[in-house]
Amino acid sequence: MDWGRWFRHLFSTRRGMRRAFPAAALSAIESAIAASERHHAGEIRFVVEAALEPHEVWQGRTPRARALAVFAALGVWDTEANNGVLIYVLLADRDLEIVADRGFNGRVSAEEWAAICGAMEERFRAGDYESGAVEAVRRVGELVARHFPLQPGGRNPDELPNRPTLL
Repeated sequence: MDWGRWFRHLFSTRRGMRRAFPAAALSAIESAIAASERHHAGEIRFVVEAALEPHEVWQGRTPRARALAVFAALGVWDTEANNGVLIYVLLADRDLEIVADRGFNGRVSAEEWAAICGAMEERFRAGDYESGAVEAVRRVGELVARHFPLQPGGRNPDELPNRPTLL
């Protein structure tokens, strides 16, 4: 049992999450998602969670496992072309995860997703959550556009909400 992790989750609050992601940052992220989705046929969701429940930490639940559960719970997998992408932030662990639907299998490498997470983590360490998140959305959008381009004269129906979710 990692007691430091357990205490970080126990004392992480929604207030801290709101300080890192105030209303203006959420609006900027939402705008970035909407702008990105005008250039590709995919869907992007952005989720921030302050902390896991103490019993989840006690049982060793990883940020990746939680991201996969959130991916399923929010229906990011439920797009027509199987091209949804979740950007998940777990503040208590200072961890970022990108979960992409099966339409990206064999198209985007784990290293490409990891590079986006690394750049976002760097900005977050500097306390610049808004620009780190917006840049991550932009870079994810570029990858989505490469593999799921918007068809000429086509539109991308908004299958998932663009507004970031705070858990």
